[in-house]
Amino acid sequence: MSRPLSEAAPIPANAENRYEVTRRDLPLSCPMPAMSLWNSHPKVYLPIVEDGGESVCPYCGAHYVLRD
Repeated sequence: MSRPLSEAAPIPANAENRYEVTRRDLPLSCPMPAMSLWNSHPKVYLPIVEDGGESVCPYCGAHYVLRD
């Protein structure tokens, strides 16, 4: 199950394996700004194609899918 990262409440980092992101979330980084950082890995920027692209974090394996 995935949920948009632009929701108001902060979400725990590395809590899910798949996240949906929008163009508003670009440039894409893991962990995302809306994530709690206390239990996460160093921030890394991920390449993603802006036309239905996907990217995987090399640290935690989180799978990001660009919707729109």
